[in-house]
Amino acid sequence: MNPFLHRVRWFMLLFMVPLLSIALQAQAHHGWAWASDEEFELTGVIVAVRLGNPHGEITLDVKGERWVVEVGQPWRNERAGLTDDMFAVGRSVTVHGHRSARPGERLMKAEWLTIDGKRHDLYPDRRS
Repeated sequence: MNPFLHRVRWFMLLFMVPLLSIALQAQAHHGWAWASDEEFELTGVIVAVRLGNPHGEITLDVKGERWVVEVGQPWRNERAGLTDDMFAVGRSVTVHGHRSARPGERLMKAEWLTIDGKRHDLYPDRRS
């Protein structure tokens, strides 16, 4: 075998395959693959906030349980009419979306949120 081709194959095995695996895992988390297909809704009070990329997260107190809710990237929140101030600790929010497919995990991805009686669609093209 050509020594150059031999080195290229080893490069692919040693570096490219692990990188591809990491990329696929990141896509699975930041897409919808980790979430169930079932529609889910909860209402709670914001107790913690982390906004920014790759997506924001709010933590809600829902009847004594803590739920982490993925909201949109900054541009998606803005497009939905959400401002950072609207995610204030102590504010009540209703979230509609999909919960984690892992049993017992209190994590969900929001499709839309209702704050102060107004609905904010993060994914307006998605049927829910």
